Amino acid sequence: MVPLKRRKVNCSVTSDSSGDRTSKFPGVVIFLLERKMGASRRAFLTRLGRGKGFNIEYSLSRSITHIVSENNSGEEVRTWLDLQTGGQGREGGEGRTARPGSVHLLDIVWYTESMHAGIPVIILDRHRLQVGYSQKPGLELAVVSVPSYACQRHTPLLHHNTTLTDALSILAENAELGENEGRGVAFRRAAALLKSLPQEVRGAEQLRGLPCLGEHSLRVIKEVLEDGVSHEVETTTHSEQFKAMKALTGIFGVGAKTADRWFREGIHTPSDLQRSGHTLNRAQRAGLQYYDELNLPVTKPEAVAIGQIVERAVHAVLPGAEITLIGGFRRGKQTGHDVDFLITHPDEGREEGLMRKVVSWLEAQGFLLYQKTTGNSYLESKEGPARPASNMDRFERYSHPLPQTLVVVGDHAQKVSWVLGHSQCSGPRSWRAVRVDLVVSPYSQFAFALLGWTGSKLFERELRRWAVHEKAMTLSSHALYDRKRVRTLSQTHTHFKYCSGSFLYYQIRDKLITQVRVILKLNLYSLINKGAGEYNTHMK
Repeated sequence: MVPLKRRKVNCSVTSDSSGDRTSKFPGVVIFLLERKMGASRRAFLTRLGRGKGFNIEYSLSRSITHIVSENNSGEEVRTWLDLQTGGQGREGGEGRTARPGSVHLLDIVWYTESMHAGIPVIILDRHRLQVGYSQKPGLELAVVSVPSYACQRHTPLLHHNTTLTDALSILAENAELGENEGRGVAFRRAAALLKSLPQEVRGAEQLRGLPCLGEHSLRVIKEVLEDGVSHEVETTTHSEQFKAMKALTGIFGVGAKTADRWFREGIHTPSDLQRSGHTLNRAQRAGLQYYDELNLPVTKPEAVAIGQIVERAVHAVLPGAEITLIGGFRRGKQTGHDVDFLITHPDEGREEGLMRKVVSWLEAQGFLLYQKTTGNSYLESKEGPARPASNMDRFERYSHPLPQTLVVVGDHAQKVSWVLGHSQCSGPRSWRAVRVDLVVSPYSQFAFALLGWTGSKLFERELRRWAVHEKAMTLSSHALYDRKRVRTLSQTHTHFKYCSGSFLYYQIRDKLITQVRVILKLNLYSLINKGAGEYNTHMK
């Protein structure tokens, strides 16, 4: 069968200033409100309007004359505007953003009729949004502006709305276990928005006008605020299917589809699976054997100790190589479900073949219980990087986070202790199994790999969405591609400014990035006594 060709998506909406575009109607400056419209539709309507000579701005400014919204009431738009101006607009004050009293608040009907006519049509009463504004006292949220993209917001690990975000995260996890990716992303975006707010949400009125909050998420939030719990969340957490899917996908090598099939066969726990007599692949056998240990959180001191093992292995086969702790620990988390490291060498090309040597060293030292090496499938064509099969990159496997590998079992606790610098081991089982991801990147792609593997998954998704819609660029963990200039940005002209304000200057070449997932045996007694210091996690 000949595979269907993937449709080429042309996303050319940028956030260039109005001075860079020719407008047929200089007195009309339009802002399309993304709330309830959606980013994709907004991008399409922006391209449509600009193509007809209209001046469409992608961010609020004092030059805006027309604000167009879809499926919003006048009160909702006014509330949203007040949040952007800090509430000053209601007294006619001039802020740095559009003044609510000086702009036309219009329904999408006016915009579509203007597009059909090719000129701004006369504003009639049916085009205007009617405002009957009222707000409960004491529920004002001190937010000046909340960007639509999660990558543009500060999202602290400790925040003010844990109860709400926990509820949404449970629903997101349930959707992901049911392979409903879109629904899961919607809940994740809503939770990320709540994490970024500077104070506790005490009423649903505080959230009016904020982006990324769909009707379902708002309904759950309102229920939690009013009743203390959400009936849907409570039903989900007590569901036999949800509990079974969590337990089964917690087995190394088991994905959502396999877990769902087993659940329908009456298998609800790892113990049920062990008694079922099912034929398992090597990865699943390893996952079942070390189930309890692999589902224990890995602490920061343990990650540091593992880093010392990896560093010794890498330097034994390639002196001068650089090892960076990535993933959640690099974002400041104190625990995680696995440990990730990015490896490179300043001399381009010397990293080739490194992974095979590192794996051989770890296996010879007795650290390896199980491993699989995955070669990079990243290829650059003249027309730019092909779209990956998933939202991530060629060497990232987020859709199957527990891949298949080879199991090598043995008792080498003394060797683990030796590498950690201790010999306080007792008994044949003084170590634990820990998941470790090693990623080897050429130095020219290191910055992009570091950004991509630091995470979180939602942050990376939003950053790439922002690059496409706002900069007309394609960002991956390998490269940055400019769709307008039809070229991959190299060291001499790469100045991609992402949301934190940092710049990336790295040349892009077609090199091999290799990933290996391993389970290391880690001596617990050595970790307790070691008291390891901070591992170097700064951006190289």
